[in-house]
Amino acid sequence: MSGRLVTLEGGEGAGKSTVLAAVRERLEGHGLEVVVTREPGGTAFGEAVRALVLDPARGGLCAESELLLMFAARAQLVRELVQPALAAGRWVLSDRYTDASYAYQGGGRGQPVERIAALEAWAAPVRPDLTLLLDLPVADGLARAGARGEADRIEREDERFFERVRAAYRARAAAEPARFRVIDAGRTVDEVRAQACDVIDRYVDAVRGKP
Repeated sequence: MSGRLVTLEGGEGAGKSTVLAAVRERLEGHGLEVVVTREPGGTAFGEAVRALVLDPARGGLCAESELLLMFAARAQLVRELVQPALAAGRWVLSDRYTDASYAYQGGGRGQPVERIAALEAWAAPVRPDLTLLLDLPVADGLARAGARGEADRIEREDERFFERVRAAYRARAAAEPARFRVIDAGRTVDEVRAQACDVIDRYVDAVRGKP
């Protein structure tokens, strides 16, 4: 079976790390070889960009620079990790991918969708096969995120910013229902895991041609 790119998306405090671990275990339970990565990051270059972009001391970083940095890290990730893994038949599981730029740099920062799409086509031409969107009210997510400790540069944005991020994510999910599966991340941890694992079971069965 050929490789697939599965991405997890969602706003702050959505519980992506917890779901990522459950999804990885589920995929491996289906006998698949899984490569896990994150954005920005996943490569030595990408992790350096991550440290720069999320550094609270970089408060003056303009929206255009943030967008370009995200795609610079993403371009390296795609060529160094994603494409080789998929070519080898492995499944790639990524904590965020291109949809995050449409949500954060597009919805949140106001960068034009057309600009993001052009960068995506050039720098990150590999499209996700399946995207799990962990969705919950912004206030709930920020309360969870605040309990984790010191906020990074993006986490320090106001609630209106994250409402725009959530709206952009939901709009993308509505526009591409064949790729997105929306998970109610406001439920208990066990319930969220169960939702995600059910999506994975159904998707793997469909890929394998099972009824």
